[in-house]
Amino acid sequence: MSAYINGNLAIERKPVKKPKGQDQKKVVVKRKSIPVQEKLLYLFTVIVCVVVAGVIIWRYAQIYELNTRIQKIESEVKALQIENNKLKMEITKYQDPKKLLDQGKSLGLVPNEELHQLTERKSPAGDSR
Repeated sequence: MSAYINGNLAIERKPVKKPKGQDQKKVVVKRKSIPVQEKLLYLFTVIVCVVVAGVIIWRYAQIYELNTRIQKIESEVKALQIENNKLKMEITKYQDPKKLLDQGKSLGLVPNEELHQLTERKSPAGDSR
């Protein structure tokens, strides 16, 4: 009954140790380094990609700035058109002949026909304009 140890029937196996010696050699693989020309080529490629990306981002920034300017100018144009329409309405309101005649009379002005008749009465009979 030697297989029964500490209340367990499982047999514990101990690893077999290999003797130290020639069996435990490590194989060292030396990797070749990248040549300098290839490193420079990679560096140049990365620099070119960064420059191209920078130019593209810079152009998009300019386009965005121009679009914001265009929107600002368009809103100013709309505001000026609205103001222009209001002023045109005001002009048509003040060009109404009846309103002009009433305002002139309220200020003490005489209409043109009456003025023409007054000037004809005062001037000599042979001199008519």
